Amino acid sequence: MSSTATSVATARTAPSRLWMALAFFAIYVVWGTTYLAIRYAVETIPPLVTAGIRHTTAGLILLGIAWSRGFRPRREHWIAGMALGALFFLVGHGTLHWAEQSVSSGLAALLVASEPLWIVLLGAAMKQQKINWKNGLGLLLGLAGVAILTAREFAARSSLTWGVVAILVGAASWAVGVCVSPRLRLPRDAMGRAAVPLVCGAGMLLVAAGVSGEFSAVQWRAVSVRSLLGLAYLIVFGSVVAFTAYTWLLQHCSPTLVATHTFVNPLVAVLVGWLWASEPMSVRIVVATAVILGAIVLIQRGDRHAEMQAEAVQSD
Repeated sequence: MSSTATSVATARTAPSRLWMALAFFAIYVVWGTTYLAIRYAVETIPPLVTAGIRHTTAGLILLGIAWSRGFRPRREHWIAGMALGALFFLVGHGTLHWAEQSVSSGLAALLVASEPLWIVLLGAAMKQQKINWKNGLGLLLGLAGVAILTAREFAARSSLTWGVVAILVGAASWAVGVCVSPRLRLPRDAMGRAAVPLVCGAGMLLVAAGVSGEFSAVQWRAVSVRSLLGLAYLIVFGSVVAFTAYTWLLQHCSPTLVATHTFVNPLVAVLVGWLWASEPMSVRIVVATAVILGAIVLIQRGDRHAEMQAEAVQSD
C-alpha cells in the first residue's frame, strides 16, 4: 500500500519527459544563439544598458506572471536573489555583454564553455564532489583548450585580451552561482525562482550603467534596428524562456548535468556566427572547440561515475 502511494506521488512530482526535453532545448540551442544576439545588441546600445534593460524587462514579466499565480516573494527570497543576481547577471552577464564589443560571438561562447571546469574546481573545494581520473583529465584538457584560444590574445595584449579576461571572470562567477544556488533559500515556484534573481541582477546592472555613465552616453536615435531586434530576442528567448528553463532544471537535475548546456552552446554559437555574421572559422577555433568539448564529455562522465559509486555505497 505504501509503495503504491509512493509511486503515485513520484509520478505526480516527477517532471514529464516532454518538459525536460523542451527545457534542455532552451538552454542548449536557444542560449547558443544569444551570443550573436548580444553582439548585435551592443553594436549601438552600451553593454550594461543592454544587459540592464534585457533583465529588467524579462524579470518584471516573469515576476508579474508568478504574482498573478499567487507567488509572493519573502525577505529570504530577495536576499538569495541578490546573491544569485550579482553572480549570474551583474558579473556573469555584465562582463559578457561588455566583452562582446570586441570578442566574436563564437569565441565568447567557447570561453564561457570553461564553466564546467570552474564547477569541478569549486565543487572539489566545497567538498561537493571528488576529482577522479576522468573529470581530472577533462579539467586538464579543458584548460589546454582555453589556452589554445587565449594564447594569441594574451600575447598581443590588445582590447581583445581584456574581453577574453572579462568572459573568463564571468564564467567563473556563473559557476559559483551554480554551486551555491542549492544552498540559497530561493522560491520553490519555478517562475518566481527565475524572476527574483533576474530582477535583483537587473537592478544592479542598471545602477552600474548609471555609475559608469553609459545611460548618459546612449544615443537613442542612433540605435539600429538590428540592435533592437537583438535586444528583443535576448529579452524573450534568452531571459524569459531560457533562464526559466535553466532555473527549473536546477531544481530537478544536478548542477553538473545542467552545466552540459556548455557542451552544445559553443557549437551553436560558432556555427550561427559563421553562417549569419561571417565570423572567422579558423583551424585554431576548430581545434579548441574539439578539445573543450572533449573535456566537457570527460567531466560529465567522471561526475556520473562518481554519482554511481555514491549510489552503490548507499545501497550497500
